[in-house]
Amino acid sequence: MSANFYALAESRFPADRAAPFIETEDGRRYSYADLETISGRYARLLTDLGVVKGDRVAVQVEKSPEAVFLYLACLRAGAAYLPLNTAYTRAEIEYFLTDAEPRVFVCRPDSEAALREVAGKAGVGAVLTLGTDGEGSLPERARWLDSAYDTVACGPDDLAAILYTSGTTGRSKGAMLSHRNLGSNALTLHKVWGFQPNDVLLHALPIFHTHGLFVAINCMLLNGSSMLFLPKFDADTAFRLLPRATVMMGVPTFYTRLLADARLTREATAHMRLFVSGSAPLLAETHREFQERTGHAILERYGMTETCMNTSNPLDGDRVPGTVGFPLPEVEVRVCDDQGTVLGTGEIGVIEVKGPNVFSGYWRMPEKTEQEFRPDGFFITGDVGRIDARGYVHIVGRAKDLVISGGFNVYPKEVETVIDGIDGVVESAVVGVPHPDFGEAVVAVVLRKPGRTDPTAQAVVAACKEQLANYKVPKAVFFAEELPRNTMGKVQKNLLRDQHKGTFAAQAVA
Repeated sequence: MSANFYALAESRFPADRAAPFIETEDGRRYSYADLETISGRYARLLTDLGVVKGDRVAVQVEKSPEAVFLYLACLRAGAAYLPLNTAYTRAEIEYFLTDAEPRVFVCRPDSEAALREVAGKAGVGAVLTLGTDGEGSLPERARWLDSAYDTVACGPDDLAAILYTSGTTGRSKGAMLSHRNLGSNALTLHKVWGFQPNDVLLHALPIFHTHGLFVAINCMLLNGSSMLFLPKFDADTAFRLLPRATVMMGVPTFYTRLLADARLTREATAHMRLFVSGSAPLLAETHREFQERTGHAILERYGMTETCMNTSNPLDGDRVPGTVGFPLPEVEVRVCDDQGTVLGTGEIGVIEVKGPNVFSGYWRMPEKTEQEFRPDGFFITGDVGRIDARGYVHIVGRAKDLVISGGFNVYPKEVETVIDGIDGVVESAVVGVPHPDFGEAVVAVVLRKPGRTDPTAQAVVAACKEQLANYKVPKAVFFAEELPRNTMGKVQKNLLRDQHKGTFAAQAVA
């Protein structure tokens, strides 16, 4: 039997293909029959354009049902789907196309003129367009093609997708995900999150990322049920649609925006079965306040571009604020020091994972791939954390965000937890910046609650001194209206480091 993820999903589609799959914000509806028909036509077009098993298809388009069908068409054709962030610039697209050498590139209609030349330089064979309303040369050329298409048989280790990492610490790396990676993870999540035949997903995430694509959509495909498909998160729309949904997957900012609205009540969420959060750390305070207001404990989980999902708080059991739960079935998680020695309970180190969800390596980077895997097959995530006595995994931060001040290791999350607990604080971000005496100094950037002028910088420092060793206490505190974030809600600490890197420069001159 083929291990093609599409074949797995198709085996679980509803018997009545007229059943709904996607409903858009403007009321367009697509059934599972539409999914099969349109993805079949798109797959046939890709084949007509010369796409064969293993070829890459790069895609930079806005979120739409047709974009989902294109993803499925790539799987059906045996191609590797390569979704690209809609915010990427021309220069970034040039790098991705040159590196991945896709057979076909699909872009937005208004980007075609600028990107066709870039694609030509990269040797891309065909450039097609796809717009948010289903317009463009891709659907136009596929419109009259035969929709009957035999899905290409794939082995479990055959390439299904390439997702490029953000590249904040060097050039972006293409994580190669196999059909086994996608299938095993979706099957596991479908089971551990208790999906029911009548579940309806409120989908407001981008679909160029693991969370919105391989977690949210793949789970619903395996469930054979439907999605309320929004172009982006909007609180008014969310409140209007929540009574029709049972599951919502979001990033922490979705939940903070809901909490900022007086309409968030137990009544407003009474129809919901499950709220899931990921892609960025969920503040423990957000978790507690959401549960107080709605009666729902948000289920936080932990994953990566390279691994899909690794851990999850339990569906039944304590969803502990500030943790990402237990390793998923068949996934091994351990905490190690820099040399790979496994650390004991509660000790802080780098998280390493192993399982059928873990990618095979980085596209055309064998040396980098070798560096990131231990000899026994564990992937070194670069995330710093610990496992407590109950087995819950705690994420402390990224290894690259570690601050070494005066020779001592400072984990930003530990300092942020103290600051976030101060009355008047919404959120904080802690980074290390150059310091003439200490090498690096701890700096905190703090968001106050709206309308508040407290706490002061002195109060933040005082609170930290009460609870932390002196070398962990911020040597400077700045206040901001917002923190820089990427499209998935993660704080971009590299931008904060750049912004405040000159804080202690005058001391060096003196």
